[in-house]
Amino acid sequence: MATIVYQKDKRSNITYAYESISYWDKEKQQSRAKRKLVGRVDQQTGEIVPTDGRGRKKKESDVVIKCGPIPAKIVTRSFYGATYLFDAIGEKIGIIADLKHCFPAQYKQILSIAYYLILEENNPLFRFEKWSILHKHPYGQTITSQRSSELFAAITEDKKNEFFRLQGKRRNEKEFWAYDTTSISSFSEHLRQVQFGNNKENDRLPQFNLAMVFGETSNLPFYYRKSAGNIPDSKTIRNLLADLDVLGFSKVKLVMDRGFYSEANINSLYKDHLKFLIAVKTSLTFVRNELDKIYDGFRSFDCYSEKYELYAKTVTTEWNYQLERPYKGDTIKDKRRLYIHYYYNIDKAADDEKSFDRNLIELRRELESGKPLAEHEKAYKKYFTIKTTPVRGTKATINEQAVAKAKRYFGFFSLISNETMDAITALEIYRNKDVVEKAFGNLKERLNMRRTLVSSEQSLDGKLFVEFIALIYLSYIKKKMQGGGLFGKYTMQGLLDKLDVIECFEEPGHALRVGEIMEKQKELFVAMDIRPPVSL
Repeated sequence: MATIVYQKDKRSNITYAYESISYWDKEKQQSRAKRKLVGRVDQQTGEIVPTDGRGRKKKESDVVIKCGPIPAKIVTRSFYGATYLFDAIGEKIGIIADLKHCFPAQYKQILSIAYYLILEENNPLFRFEKWSILHKHPYGQTITSQRSSELFAAITEDKKNEFFRLQGKRRNEKEFWAYDTTSISSFSEHLRQVQFGNNKENDRLPQFNLAMVFGETSNLPFYYRKSAGNIPDSKTIRNLLADLDVLGFSKVKLVMDRGFYSEANINSLYKDHLKFLIAVKTSLTFVRNELDKIYDGFRSFDCYSEKYELYAKTVTTEWNYQLERPYKGDTIKDKRRLYIHYYYNIDKAADDEKSFDRNLIELRRELESGKPLAEHEKAYKKYFTIKTTPVRGTKATINEQAVAKAKRYFGFFSLISNETMDAITALEIYRNKDVVEKAFGNLKERLNMRRTLVSSEQSLDGKLFVEFIALIYLSYIKKKMQGGGLFGKYTMQGLLDKLDVIECFEEPGHALRVGEIMEKQKELFVAMDIRPPVSL
């Protein structure tokens, strides 16, 4: 069977199409192939234009009409099942429509690279050509390194913002939006935002930070931004709020972990009339004061949740709101309603106490061995009474009162919110936030972004956007797999491999024909809420 292969002339930058016919060489005892030039590939339409072999289109007078049998038709045979799934998902959740609106000339290339990144886990982009020959994909042609660089350069900030705006409108404004950041290490010394900072994976390389917003119910991302690697999480909130305002999202509900808590951030959220749910340290003065009021009766049967095996209770209090007005030289002070959700987990309390006791033993060993550490000086003074004599040496006695005070709050954790809800509802919303953390795992592991190798801002920004598109598809598939209980039978790669082997056949003048589909494969499409492919 003849197949079509593509080869690019590096001198002229023209892609040529060849008819390749495989045959068996009896002398060399190996498979060989004969190639015959068919024509050049039109870069705009992707169609094959017949040529005379020197880059010129054939004139009608040059075409020799032969009598006799009709020559064999050119047939392309490609893997189709997984890319069909991506096409259907893209149509369903509006990715294709939104990309086409923002990037009319490049959207097919963006989609094809995103498909490649998903299916070829951890493979670098220079292997795209091999994958492209074997798969049916939106662009339909190979994308060289030069072409990918041109593509990334075309992904500008204004076009990205328009895409975020369109995708954000497809999310439910009534749902909470989960916000989190991660650090991505880089080998490059030329990227301006690559700085040494608090690396969340203890990598010693410099990094940049990546912030992302997910729909808490849809489990799909729709916004991200890159920032310098030395900026702490708590400093990113104001820019996030400014970006969301520019994108036209006025009614926002954010759920965040305790790294984003600061008095300034809470005041900003109140100022902009935005709803929030944030984890906070139990050691905060206002959190601990309210807990002390209900401490004795907290572990009552009425507060126990059988589903989550913990105690939960909500307290209504007031936030001391402050708004500085530099243009008037004054500060507005007011009271705003605040809800504190408290939780107590017995297993967590036991683990906290074991860890604390082990730490105390180590601290006492350091003191009595005469080898104290400077960084532990504060803990020594807080938890021990230290006496040193020439005969007995150093003896450290536990400060029982300080230890009892510390252990009093073991097993407790807290959330604060300015929206009315019970403690269990708040807990469920907060726990769904881990969709962002798992998405960061997909971004780094499956999409090969743990350490970047790009050397220019333009390449990094463009590649990040394409990786983000791929992440939307992965997030959709992951949610459907979880909802359908498929992770008990498949890994995500295993499911995609199961569909990827479905073939399609294309012949000039004929509709696309799909190869055999097994019942198990049809069931997987249905589980993804996608209609299985059929021959057209």
